[in-house]
Amino acid sequence: MSADTYAVAELFDLYRQFYEQPSDLPRANTFIRERIDKKESVILVAESDANGLVGFCQLYPTFCSVEAQPIYTLYDLFVLPAARKGGVGRMLLCAAQARAQADGKVRMDLTTARTNHQAQRLYESLGWLRDDLFLAYSRHVVR
Repeated sequence: MSADTYAVAELFDLYRQFYEQPSDLPRANTFIRERIDKKESVILVAESDANGLVGFCQLYPTFCSVEAQPIYTLYDLFVLPAARKGGVGRMLLCAAQARAQADGKVRMDLTTARTNHQAQRLYESLGWLRDDLFLAYSRHVVR
């Protein structure tokens, strides 16, 4: 595993902890390595000369059946607490948009916690539109 992949996995582990998952760096390493090896996602990173990687976002290619077009789901966006409020999240979102455009995607989708007002303000300031028409559901599948 490259040093960059390991650094992303460390950020990914912190991201999972933000969403109240226990720290599990081996699991994070495996997950990130598999996404890269299988070319199942696009990972964009923000790097500081002084601090190394300070943030990342992960895009998953998928499709919109209604539009019959390819899209990205921006599922993961994380910035180290010490690097927040410095424009890192904005930069990652702008890079994601540029990447989506370059890759021929017609749209990007994301979800965020209803209580994450700071992120919602950022998304809306960049032209993201909140969907007030549809409800999201999920169901775990027993293995």
